[in-house]
Amino acid sequence: MASKSYGFETAETFRSPTVRQLSVFLDDRVGALLRVFQAFEGKDIRVVAMSVVHAIDCAIVRLICDDCDAAKSALTERGIPLSETELVVVEVPHGHGLRSICSALLAGEVNIDYAYPLLTRPTGRAALAIHTDEVETAVRLLMNRQFTVMTEEDLGPGPIR
Repeated sequence: MASKSYGFETAETFRSPTVRQLSVFLDDRVGALLRVFQAFEGKDIRVVAMSVVHAIDCAIVRLICDDCDAAKSALTERGIPLSETELVVVEVPHGHGLRSICSALLAGEVNIDYAYPLLTRPTGRAALAIHTDEVETAVRLLMNRQFTVMTEEDLGPGPIR
């Protein structure tokens, strides 16, 4: 007998809304960043957010793409070293948006390791990508305070919505 679905999830099937970030490790050389973007040529991949952090002899390029799996494959095919991690992406409300996001996370004692804005506005509002060691807690805190937490499906693939 097939079980009937009632349109809501149990704790066992619930998946926290997160977005995957690709961290690309580049040598400190002229044209290295261009080679990353050339890996996407001819493919339907949009960079939705980007952060570049320079170290002594290298750079870490953090990317959020509208199709993370395709981006990961394209970079791997080119032999570009990368890692993948989950982030929280939250819409920034008008007014005191950044302050209210930080306050919500502080209330749950969630530390922000780093954050950066999205380049596109999939829903028409600014959005912030946040990395924390406590992703599920951060999502719960933000959703409980009525923030819009975005998923990869909200980012694409496809035209900006």
